Amino acid sequence: LPAGSYMPSERALMERFSVGRPAVREALQHLHTTGLITISHGERSRVNALSAGMVLASVDDMARIVLSSGPEQVEHLKQARRMFECGLVRVAAENATAQDVRDLRELVGEQRARIGEAEAFVAADLAFHGRIAQISANPILAATSHAMLSWLLRYHGVLLHWSGKEKITLQEHDQIVDLIAARDAGGAVAAMQAHLDRSNPL
Repeated sequence: LPAGSYMPSERALMERFSVGRPAVREALQHLHTTGLITISHGERSRVNALSAGMVLASVDDMARIVLSSGPEQVEHLKQARRMFECGLVRVAAENATAQDVRDLRELVGEQRARIGEAEAFVAADLAFHGRIAQISANPILAATSHAMLSWLLRYHGVLLHWSGKEKITLQEHDQIVDLIAARDAGGAVAAMQAHLDRSNPL
């Protein structure tokens, strides 16, 4: 069924699948829980548009459980993020437009203006890394980047921000943008690696 269309009635589904009303209602509730449909009281359920972001959001609770199960899981996430973001910044350096570079510089400027405001500073940091992912023009990559950063922020925010190091973060972001603008893919990857590795001892 296309996104936005109504689901068949409960009676139609009962007849189609030769099951009773409880089975149909349980199935519809499961579809609603997984985000595939929206159930509204007083009208038939509607089919939701599918996206990579929706799929990753559906595993958010499981990610929380895994990350809370032990410190080694955080290390696994950090390693995955390092590999992922280094790939993204390579793609960005190879494909960024002038507008992409302007957007990245504006985001660094926004972050610079938020020194001393921890929550806003981190939000600008996430926006910067998310914008690099968007340069790929691949919604799966962009959604995966957003999910990884959200998990780090929600459960281990210290990895994304620590007081007193803001100016170093901004210098590194400036360097990464300069290398993307220069289409220096190797240099951009090295700068991103150094940027992410700096958090490890902390």
